[in-house]
Amino acid sequence: MAGLTAGELGRKAVHMAVGGFAFAVRPLGAPLAALAALAAILFNAFLLPRIGGRNLWREGETQSGFALGIVLYPIAVLLLIVTFARQLEVAAATWGILAFGDGMASIVGMAVGRRKLPWNPAKSWAGSMAFVLFGGLAAAILLLWSAPGLYGAGFAITIAFAAALFAAALESQPLGLDDNLGVPLVTGVVLFCLTLTQGQWGVVDTPDFRRRFLIGLAVNVVLAVAAYATRGVGRSGAAVGTLLGTAIWAFAGAPAFALLFAFFVLGTAATKLGYARKAAAGIAQEKGGRRGPGNALSKTSIPALAAVFAATTSYPELFALALAGAFATAAFDTVSSEVGKAYGRRTYLITTLRSVPRGTDGAVSFEGTLSGLAAAVLLGGLGAALGLYPAAGIVAVVVAAFVATTLESVVGATLEKRGLLDNEAVNFLNSLAGALLAAGGGFLLL
Repeated sequence: MAGLTAGELGRKAVHMAVGGFAFAVRPLGAPLAALAALAAILFNAFLLPRIGGRNLWREGETQSGFALGIVLYPIAVLLLIVTFARQLEVAAATWGILAFGDGMASIVGMAVGRRKLPWNPAKSWAGSMAFVLFGGLAAAILLLWSAPGLYGAGFAITIAFAAALFAAALESQPLGLDDNLGVPLVTGVVLFCLTLTQGQWGVVDTPDFRRRFLIGLAVNVVLAVAAYATRGVGRSGAAVGTLLGTAIWAFAGAPAFALLFAFFVLGTAATKLGYARKAAAGIAQEKGGRRGPGNALSKTSIPALAAVFAATTSYPELFALALAGAFATAAFDTVSSEVGKAYGRRTYLITTLRSVPRGTDGAVSFEGTLSGLAAAVLLGGLGAALGLYPAAGIVAVVVAAFVATTLESVVGATLEKRGLLDNEAVNFLNSLAGALLAAGGGFLLL
């Protein structure tokens, strides 16, 4: 227990105790629950510090005079309630993951978490397992409590633990920002999508699915070996890419995988383009342009999830658009960045429009932007040509890629530049934004 201080124990005890109010979301309803969350934001920001709440602050927060996490917690709850006002069980269950999963992860991790995660030494295996166990239990109970009779018990428990596992994996990443906001919001979206799969998982128990899985696995192994041999990816990147690529082929078929392949070819070619020039300037992709597991996860995990939901929900076209939007956004981002770093004549910071050196976080160029747009059009058109969605979906995909990548440049010029987000976190958020915008555009257009 040496790593667990009394102050941190008290902080997490309050963190979890407040999570008990998630059971009040159902009887209160969305309007009153949102008002209560708003009141909690004001209370935590202005009143709590005056009545002894500073005792819950960490040392760094005491020095800065403000506890951001204590305010972000109710903000996340408010956003969950507003976003899922018609599916309050999703808001309540995600709140349960935030409160009990995150709370117990900290307590267990500090108390007995000696074995650290290889990708984040600040987190432990014990803490992550506690996150999944207690977060999953809380989410399952809150799903069944908040929507009685809507979900079967077995299904609710399964998707609750799946969402908790996703949240634990996301929370374990060294993102830099307070995880009280981003993790629950993204987890809420995933849990909502999981609720749509009730009664649809029979598709995985069919000869057709097994055939697609085996073909996808074989194709991905061959391509991974080839990519590694040509120095396109590292070993771990090849392994992660094989896993995600197989999932995409198995759930969404060869047409969806063709988008992944096209993105990989475009991204690799753009990375190698003018590499000597970029290396001389100190702005080339590290490791000779080889992509690692972080890059594969940040740019391919969202499309893989979209592929799963395309097969297991009643909205295959919308999730196909989400998949294409994520890949088109990733292609836009990668191609525009790599071409701009190699051949951009004038690069400027998107937030101020002043000239900056090539390779600066948030910098854009005409040459890079035009190349990225062409890549997005190619990906969007390929998806329509292969029958994933109607031709009108191309507009949704390309617009989503442009908007998401523009937002990514803003984030790069602000949060990433200040060290609050690393490049992989920015890539993940960029991919997620592209997927959501493409699906939203498809909902309006199709």
